[in-house]
Amino acid sequence: MGTVQRKDLSVRRERAILVGCNDYGGRIPPEEALEELERLAQTAGAIVVGRLIQRLEQPHPTYYVGSGKACEIRDLARELRADVVIFDNDLSPAQLRNLEQVIGRKVVDRSELILDIFATHARTTQAKLQVELAQLEYILPRLRRMWTHLDSHAGGIGTRGPGEKQIEDDRQAVTHHIHELRREIAQIQARREREVAQRSGEFTVCLVGYTNSGKSTIMNLFTDAGVLVEDKLFATLDTRTRLWQLDNRRKVLLSDTVGFVRNLPHHLVASFHATLEEVLQADLLLHIVDSSHPKCEEQMEVVARVLEEIGAGAKPVLIVFNKIDAILPEEIEYLKRIHPEAVTISALKRTNLDILRQKVVHFVRLQEVEVEIRTSPANGRLIARFDELADVTVRSFEGDKALLCGRIPRRQLGEFLRLNNGDGVKVLE
Repeated sequence: MGTVQRKDLSVRRERAILVGCNDYGGRIPPEEALEELERLAQTAGAIVVGRLIQRLEQPHPTYYVGSGKACEIRDLARELRADVVIFDNDLSPAQLRNLEQVIGRKVVDRSELILDIFATHARTTQAKLQVELAQLEYILPRLRRMWTHLDSHAGGIGTRGPGEKQIEDDRQAVTHHIHELRREIAQIQARREREVAQRSGEFTVCLVGYTNSGKSTIMNLFTDAGVLVEDKLFATLDTRTRLWQLDNRRKVLLSDTVGFVRNLPHHLVASFHATLEEVLQADLLLHIVDSSHPKCEEQMEVVARVLEEIGAGAKPVLIVFNKIDAILPEEIEYLKRIHPEAVTISALKRTNLDILRQKVVHFVRLQEVEVEIRTSPANGRLIARFDELADVTVRSFEGDKALLCGRIPRRQLGEFLRLNNGDGVKVLE
């Protein structure tokens, strides 16, 4: 059977068969893994018409699954009139090519499916560039399988030379474009780093979590972000940062980020490093967890691993169990017992949002210090800045002296020393 010709990565509106194999980490059975794969396929627009599972001691080098299972997939695809077969594993270019030759249908692996979803949901220029880079890096070693220039010469002896030259030309063109995209993304990265540095005086909080855990809903509740909220995986790809007023004085910058998922492709994480800059620079991470998901603990482990991978594993984290309206009271008590420092909320029902806010206020207070400042009443810049930032306890004026006492962010000590000519600022604790 001839090789299936590939023109794009899309699986939209195609009839799909899902194939799952062992999770070699032993944490997630393939039956459960296929539940998430089905949601990914549906998010991409595919119609799931069948499933197959094979338990392997190790992947088959030619087909990943055994040769008999590959034939079984072929027969099922014919029976169910499937257009595409989606594997919940990453396949090598050779395995993809061999499977398509046997099955006679397009074969998509997990990374390719996630890339398709990201391409659909990218909205900003930055996200589109990052997705395009990740797609090209995925495609580059697979050009032979996806190549369509020699459709009119399929399999002909004597066409190998020109064909190989055309593939090499394509490879060079893709490689050049990858370099150009990396350059553009590096410029975005540098600009974002400058933007983050400019607001270094602000306390920053970042929402992280498994995809579809409710981060965007929470972002909209606390700010005017207007982030798209959908019951789909990876509905949000673009980081948004907005002001969150915690109380009468304290305010922080709150950022929403792309959701994580099991086996998130490494090159995709690398491409989205500019977007994840918000996570790396945050003072506090709010790890939003879908408490109603039967495998929420495993999802928490996935998020922790991705945070480690991007260099944010040591960041302070407050766990927030969302969607408690969808679980039983005894399940809520269990979560509280296992994670006593966590907060349990329902963003949908607006339950316990004040408790979450108070927890964040408490964390911000821990980053503050009690100070006593003696300055001139004419030092209007210092006094105005103190009124803006401080939780004021004393503000008095006697003759040529002004006494200011209160709590200020520790990071602002240097600023007040500069405004007071390096003197008259005393830390009381």
